Formats: sequence, C-alpha cells, structure tokens
Amino acid sequence: MNETHTVQSPEDWNNPAWEKLWLYNLHYFDDLGCRGAEGKRALHQGLIRRWIRENPPGAGNGWEPYPISLRVVNWIKWGLAGDGLEDDVVHSLSVQARYLFRRLEFHLLGNHLLANAKALVFAGLFFQGKEADAWLAKGAKILKKQIPEQVLEDGGHSELSPMYHAIVLEDLLDLVNVTRAYVRGHDLAELCGKHIPGMVAWLDAMCHPDGQIAFFNDAALGIAAAPGELKDYAGRLGFLFGGGAEQAGAPIPEPGGAQPSESGVTHLPETGYVRVQAGHVLLLADVGRIGPDYLPGHAHADTLSFELSVAGRRILVNSGISCYGASAERLAQRGTAAHNTVCVDKKNSSEVWGGFRVARRAYPKDLRIDELPDGRVQIQCCHDGYVRQGGGPLHCRKWILGHDRLEITDTLSNPGHHMAVYYHLYPGAEVDLEKQVIALEDLRINFSTDAHCTLTDTLYHPEFGRSIPNKCLILTPPGQTSFMTFYFN
Repeated sequence: MNETHTVQSPEDWNNPAWEKLWLYNLHYFDDLGCRGAEGKRALHQGLIRRWIRENPPGAGNGWEPYPISLRVVNWIKWGLAGDGLEDDVVHSLSVQARYLFRRLEFHLLGNHLLANAKALVFAGLFFQGKEADAWLAKGAKILKKQIPEQVLEDGGHSELSPMYHAIVLEDLLDLVNVTRAYVRGHDLAELCGKHIPGMVAWLDAMCHPDGQIAFFNDAALGIAAAPGELKDYAGRLGFLFGGGAEQAGAPIPEPGGAQPSESGVTHLPETGYVRVQAGHVLLLADVGRIGPDYLPGHAHADTLSFELSVAGRRILVNSGISCYGASAERLAQRGTAAHNTVCVDKKNSSEVWGGFRVARRAYPKDLRIDELPDGRVQIQCCHDGYVRQGGGPLHCRKWILGHDRLEITDTLSNPGHHMAVYYHLYPGAEVDLEKQVIALEDLRINFSTDAHCTLTDTLYHPEFGRSIPNKCLILTPPGQTSFMTFYFN
C-alpha cells in the first residue's frame, strides 16, 4: 500500500487514524504466500498467534466478511505448504469459518461474494464433519451460480476491472488446486477449469507490452498477482500449452479465448474492450458499459477512453487509482478528466459519487470495427452519458490506427457545449507544444490538432498510496469536433 505503520498495541489493528483499506490488508495475511515464505515461518507463526490473541471474535475490521475470507484461505494454504497448523490456529479457523458462514456478502455480490464462497470451500475441505460439509456445500453452491454469471463469454470478469479480473482468476486457480489436493469437489474444479483458459486469454489481451495491466475502472499494480505469474500458475495446473511460460501480452493458443484477427484486432464484446496491435503500436480502447448496473462500485467515468503503447512503452495512460474511500481525491480519480476521453461542460460522463457509487451512467452505442482498404483499423463508437445536459449531446469517437499514426476524431451531436479532450502522458514524457512533439527517452512522437492545445501538470497513480507527476494535453476545439493525430516514426 506504500504506507507504513507500526502495530504496537491491540487497538492498532483497528486504528481509526489509518486508512480502512490499509487496515483491511493488515488482516489479510497475504505475506504468508510471499516469495521466500518458508524462511519466515517463525515470524508468520508469531503474527498469527498475535492476531488470535488481539482480535477477539466479532470485534473490528478483521471480522468483516471480506478480510475473514482472504485470511482463512491464506492460513490454510500456509498450513498445507508447511508443517501443518497448531491446535489454537485450527480452532480459530473453525470459529472464523463459522462466523463467515452466517455473514456472506450477498448485499455486495461480485468479487466479494466469490471470495466468501472460496473461503467456505477451503474450510469445508480442510475440516471434517457435518458442519464442514455444510460450509463446503454452501460455498460450492454459490460458486456454481456466481462463476457463470461473473465470468462473461469473452473471458472477462463482470466488474470490468483488469485488476479484479486478475484477483478472480487467482481465486479460480486456487479452487482447482485445493480440490485436487483433497481429491474432492471435482465438479467445482471442472467448472473453474472451463473458464480459466478464457480468463487468461482476456487478461493477456488487456496487458501492455510491459506485461502489466491497463488502467480501466479501478485498477492498480501491486494488488493482484502479475499476469505472467498467473499464467505460470495456470501452466503448472496444466491449462496452457508450453507450461504457461509464455510472455504476458502474447496471444495464447487456446481455443475459446480472446484471439486477434488477421488485422491485429482482439474484440472483447461482453466486457466492451478492443485491443488493436499495428506493428510496434498497441491501442487498448474502452467501448463498453462501465460495469453491471447492479454493481458499479469499481466503475470510473471512463467511457471511450483508451491507452497507447509505442515500441514497448506506455505513452498515453489513464490515471489509475491510489486510494479508496469517499474522499475528493477518490472522486477525482474516478472522474472523466482523469482518463483519455472527452469531458463535456466539465461534467463526468457517468455520475460517480461516494466511494463506490454511480448514479446516471453512460451507455455505449453504434460500435463499429472496420479494416480499411489500406490495412488500417477503424473503431467508431458513441455514448449517451451527456444527454442529461441541455440539448442532449451524444459523444462519438473514431480511432483510425496504422503502423505510422493514430487519428482520433471526437464529435458532439449538438452545439452549445464546452468540450475538453484529455490525453494523459506516461510519467517522464516531455512535450514541446510549439514543435508538437512528445519525447520519452529516445522515443519521439509528433502530433497535430486543429484545437487549442494546453499542457498541464497532473498525477499518475500506478499503485495504492503512490502518485507520480505527469503531463496532460488538453484540447479545446472551437466547435463540436476535435481532431488529433499522433505520428510514429
């Protein structure tokens, strides 16, 4: 979380002066699964004992359903990977599973409910008896309903966040692993296994050449396992050809997964993303809904935003996230102006509010993906997020990508509105407005536009608790249409 505190007293497990998300992570015990964990066994054992001693049942953040779910799985995995668990730890696990069983997060659904059900399956396999059988049955029942609902036909997770997709993918891999270890739950393993290749392919399609995820909706690095690690895990479980050692960002030769066309287009229709590879240029575009209508908590007002890599390096980036909660900073990071898209009348395309809420939201329409006669790819899409403004303008965007350039045209259907087009640059990129050049290390990209162009200082948030200065080009066209072309030498 890029934030350090010292837990000196029992009260510090729930210190109100510290961020809620930091405290949640304190109770997850993810470090039990770190590299080199076998050399930290005494430390981890002491921390587990301390947690049991200082966190009585039902008290504090650690007894909320989501932290319980992650901790139960981490403790059991730690025990299975080492010398077993001591009696007091086993007893605590049984109390935690029993407590969780009656407090499942049906009100939240999504990845939270999957995590709850996964923990019940782990506990149900780890323990024996009628109560354990009930935990296993309940967890399996939830998963059998939720996995087909949450994992969409194109392989993506329904919350449309590459970060949460990676988290859910690891959940499914763990479930296959644990059911094989206990030689029980073959039907559940078969269900998970049915979706894993497509999920790996989807994640691969949503990665930049650096092997890391793009930032759409709530997404940051350092929370989920890296895509390459997840692919290796899937390979060890036998799901991918070549043992899963392929580099992240490369196509996966599995039937049913996201596959690029001959023109380099990978369309993920259910999740609403398009990947276009043109030589050394990669475009990732958001032409979908912000998320399921019943679960927009991790959604951003980023409709028709995109990210761009050139020669293996990120150039245009959405701003990412550094915090949760209901702060003004959280709202700004979810807002339209933090993404590579169009802001109309200084409003958000979807009305994000609170920490995890959305009121009126943008819906995409009229998507077209065409290969032009000269081999370039054209993507066109509109959204209705600004129809609530006076006059009801639609925002329509057209990308035309080739090996040597990217042309972007933004249009509002009705006049009389202020239009601002944002292009956020990767940290370290410098801009010469007079010469219309973007420079990043030895890379030079020229650009041209008919709009008034300004350069402003902004922030890029690649991880929680981390904000890096970067630059943003803002176009303000004189009319209803904005043109921008990036040239790649």
